[in-house]
Amino acid sequence: MPTRDRPPAVPAVPASAPAGSTMDTPIPPRFGAGRAGRLAIAGGVATGLAIALGLIAVKGPLGTLGTPSQTLPADRATISTVVPGRFDDFIPLRGQAVPLDTVYLDAVEGGRVERKLVEDGSMVQAGQAVAVLANSSLRLDVIRSESEVTQQLNTLRSIELQIERNRADNQRLLAELRWQLKRASDRAARDQQLASVGFVSTAAVQEAADERAYLLERLAVTQDHQRTDERLQQAQAEQLRAATQQMQANLALARSNLEALTVKAPMAGRLTAFDITVGQSLTRGQRIGQIDSEARYKLLAQVDEFYLNRVAVGQAAVLELAGQSHPMRVRRLNPQVRAGQFEAELVFDAAASGAAAALRRGQTLQARLALGDSGQALLLPAGAFLSDNGGSFVFVVEGQQARKRAVQLGRRNLDVVEVLAGLQAGDRVITSSYAGLADKDVLLLSR
Repeated sequence: MPTRDRPPAVPAVPASAPAGSTMDTPIPPRFGAGRAGRLAIAGGVATGLAIALGLIAVKGPLGTLGTPSQTLPADRATISTVVPGRFDDFIPLRGQAVPLDTVYLDAVEGGRVERKLVEDGSMVQAGQAVAVLANSSLRLDVIRSESEVTQQLNTLRSIELQIERNRADNQRLLAELRWQLKRASDRAARDQQLASVGFVSTAAVQEAADERAYLLERLAVTQDHQRTDERLQQAQAEQLRAATQQMQANLALARSNLEALTVKAPMAGRLTAFDITVGQSLTRGQRIGQIDSEARYKLLAQVDEFYLNRVAVGQAAVLELAGQSHPMRVRRLNPQVRAGQFEAELVFDAAASGAAAALRRGQTLQARLALGDSGQALLLPAGAFLSDNGGSFVFVVEGQQARKRAVQLGRRNLDVVEVLAGLQAGDRVITSSYAGLADKDVLLLSR
């Protein structure tokens, strides 16, 4: 049967050994008591410490092993608290005051500047003449058109006169034929009666009847010919009238172009960019100035493209001016996005039109554009984190750490953002920039 391992036997002390020699008896060494064992133990301890320190350096403290984390100085983090409150759904706008209406002056017809009646920057009234141009070619065209219209009118009058003459001749011819027919009919009736008593021969009766039939047929042919002739003459006269009307319209247009050589203000306002000089030649359609409405302004504001689908014509806005609020509304939108912004045109409501008189052209103003109704909600102060992560997650502070948490955010304005899910009142959230932190789950806040 197997035997147990026993410690080696201690050799007996020889009898001849001197007294006290047992103190020098060698004792077998225990496991690891040698130098090699001590070195092995020391190496294992050092290796374990190195591994532990490496894990701490790479993964964080012992409580976050296996979780992507990063140390963040606490003084570099902005920490805000989620609170319930009233959410006002608006966005701030920074706009520039420009004239409400602007009308551009163009040279309808080209020509040479003959007279300049007002100076640049002057106030003008609607219909007031501001300059007179000269154009000899246009005047000759008008004279030529007048001559052609006059000739056409004379031709039309001649045709109408001829139609009246033909109608009179036809009436006389018809009257003559009717008179002859009546005489032939009377004679035929009389010969018929005389023939019945033997005073007129049968040949005479037949001759009178034939004459009457001939006159009847001639009358019918003449009437049909006159109707056709009159219809053709009337059609020709209508064509001439239409051509004359067209020529008269062309003449009126030419005369209006001739009148356009006198440039007039289309509306009342201040005339600007009017820098023409006497003797200067202008081409047709050339821009020579503009008229801006006086004491009537609108606001041109640039809006972030984030709100492109939430801004519409007719939306309400408020302008803060001299400590008072003035209602405005969106009148026009330019949806073309440039440099991340689009343009909105705001005008004063009728009740606030007096505020426009206090503005100056080019003045920069602050306004608020309402996007929706106000109401109670959980609110988180707005910060740089919104542009870094799109509002899909936040870092919630828990002691000396901040852990990533998925959230659902809703409407936002300049100051706060609406919390829909993922947070509750009292939660402390880092609202500063999340640049470079998107792949981290835990932030270690160091002092």
